[in-house]
Amino acid sequence: MFDYNNSNYNLLAWIIEHVSGEKYADFMRNHIFLPLKMMNSDVDDGAKPLINSSSNYLKDFDAYVKSPYHNEKFSIGAGAVVSNGEDLYLWHACLRDRKMLSRKTYARFFNVNKNNYCYGLEHHHVYGTDRYSHGGDHLGVSAYMQSYFEEDICIIILSNNEAVNQYRLGNAISDILHGVDVDVPGKHQEFPMSETKFKEYCGTYLKDKTQVEFIRGKLYFTRFSGNLHIEIYPVDEGKFVRRYSDQIHPYRITPNENGEMTFFGFAKH
Repeated sequence: MFDYNNSNYNLLAWIIEHVSGEKYADFMRNHIFLPLKMMNSDVDDGAKPLINSSSNYLKDFDAYVKSPYHNEKFSIGAGAVVSNGEDLYLWHACLRDRKMLSRKTYARFFNVNKNNYCYGLEHHHVYGTDRYSHGGDHLGVSAYMQSYFEEDICIIILSNNEAVNQYRLGNAISDILHGVDVDVPGKHQEFPMSETKFKEYCGTYLKDKTQVEFIRGKLYFTRFSGNLHIEIYPVDEGKFVRRYSDQIHPYRITPNENGEMTFFGFAKH
């Protein structure tokens, strides 16, 4: 059974370093970016300056602020690649033409498990053709890429804030290109909840990282030792979404078998 986990990608990066004898950033530059002429792509190792890199933003209360500093060295393998639309299209073309690796290796690379996951790509058969895709987000940065190799269609979504849901936008563009009607995204309806009930969810779930606070009549998911306040509102009992983001799947704050409230798998203490 496949279950996505960033740590698995961290491990793969360390394996690359061990086998190749190169730092992960050097390996990516020497064997991926330079051969494909991806001249605007690099690995952010948390040490070197990045030319022309945009800043990422998050909502703190009701205002946009620059995202808190995060050393991308801890995201190596799972993230930390800096790129742009033009370079990512070159990567799409590399996968489409299958010229970098052997035919046998590509056959394994695109092999799909029972959860529609290949080696670093999701696979779905839609619109009568094959779609390969992947996306992610972290601290205001969001990205999503879809490839339809038979049609040579590549959809790339990049954002430096959380206002847009990259998956919904990418799928909507794909629907339009394939002649499918697109539903206008709706906002989650707010579920009425008393102040007393709100406060049942408040507390520390992971010290210095994940808290829920009730401030001036509103509920906040608080991060980075209280330096970032993300307003959330209820859409059902134990289900919450961000006020200023296009969030598809609600957060769940629910009691575990011991009756303790849990958020992201952490029990309130």
